[in-house]
Amino acid sequence: MYLVCGEALFDFFSEDDAGGQASKVNFKAIAGGSPFNVAVGLRRLGVDSALFAGLSTDYLGRRLQQVLQDEGVSPDYLVDFAAPTTLAMVAVGANGSPHYSFRGEGCADRQLNQAHLPTLGPQVRGLHFGSFSLVVQPIADTLLALVQRESGKRLISLDPNVRLNPEPNIDLWRERIATLVPLADLIKVSDEDLSLLYPEQDPARVIEGWLQHRCQVVFLTRGGEGATVFSRAHGSWSVPASSVKIADTVGAGDTFQAALITWLTEHELDSVEGVQHLSREQIDGMLGFAVQAAALTCSKTGPDLPYRHQLT
Repeated sequence: MYLVCGEALFDFFSEDDAGGQASKVNFKAIAGGSPFNVAVGLRRLGVDSALFAGLSTDYLGRRLQQVLQDEGVSPDYLVDFAAPTTLAMVAVGANGSPHYSFRGEGCADRQLNQAHLPTLGPQVRGLHFGSFSLVVQPIADTLLALVQRESGKRLISLDPNVRLNPEPNIDLWRERIATLVPLADLIKVSDEDLSLLYPEQDPARVIEGWLQHRCQVVFLTRGGEGATVFSRAHGSWSVPASSVKIADTVGAGDTFQAALITWLTEHELDSVEGVQHLSREQIDGMLGFAVQAAALTCSKTGPDLPYRHQLT
């Protein structure tokens, strides 16, 4: 099992009003949140997963719980709170890139504190962390304590997935990412994240610095330009994006992340030691699998992550 840690929310996408009424706005609500998507994505790709998250006892929170149940994500690490469900208003740009505006202050997914830290059995092979749960309190310090406790014992993967709307203080993001990077074995980061975190720095230099810690491999996603991998043992190389008609890119990064973990799991390399001994050919196989999976998500509207039988 892989334990994904962080927020669960509803994305609200605006839709055109076919009736042309200026006063009427239509929305399509889709269960989401980056960690939520990764947990669901893992299950669709055939990997047992659980989500460590706070869920509201309101209607939307129960819907999130139902989606997780329907997808087969374990409920063992979910915590109920009598607080609202976070909402994310999503506008999709002409290039398919999403822009988010969050309504989350005081909401359930932020409420996890260190009293909620779970005891993990041997079935939990690794943990994934990312997105705004890394920096909003009290969940941020709760997740940090969990990473610090488990680093070196289980595979730790990290995706900064910077979202400035929930927390606009970029210095806070930089400080927390700098604390987490030395604890991670595998990192996935987008070029957009790096441009926000370190706008004056060469991405390759930043990533080379990350590889001076325990991290073995970093995957840099570059949207339509493909992806680049940086390996401590084997150097760096790039692959192009898969050719696909893009509907939008919502959930593509989460799909990429789930696919990386799935590849490791399928090849029985989902451990600290497994990642330390990856060959160049194995890393290239991971990269190709993740690029293919992300392309499938881009071909569909919203975070509709692929199933294992759809991938070669």
